[in-house]
Amino acid sequence: MGVAKNLKFDIETEVIGKICKALGHPVRIQIMTLLWKRDNRTCGEIVELIPLAQSTISKHLLELKKANLVNVKYEGKKTIYSIEADNIEILKKYASNYLSTIKISEQDKSTVLTTRYKIRARNSHLKQYNYQFPDKKMNREAV
Repeated sequence: MGVAKNLKFDIETEVIGKICKALGHPVRIQIMTLLWKRDNRTCGEIVELIPLAQSTISKHLLELKKANLVNVKYEGKKTIYSIEADNIEILKKYASNYLSTIKISEQDKSTVLTTRYKIRARNSHLKQYNYQFPDKKMNREAV
């Protein structure tokens, strides 16, 4: 049996790690988007907008709460969820600082959306989902 390594990171790195882990699921990102559009929602309101079981939404809300991305307020029997803006600001600051250090060449920027595969007749129904570039000449025989 191996020995686990316990590395110590600064507090900001630990917080960003928890936030990224919590946002690593599409349902949680959708929940955060709903809360961002209108704060102070109940679990029931979120369930009405995301077609999943209430227990599933509750588990995702719990993960967001553990990462301190949502605040929880109790009003009688209702549990009201809202966004914890301070941790979102930490993530925003980290992401903008990180992205400002990345340099993408002009050639790489132009190839990000291009596809390398020719569309064959049997998959011609997929053509509508590919990006179209007016300056690119497509092989009409392949379509």
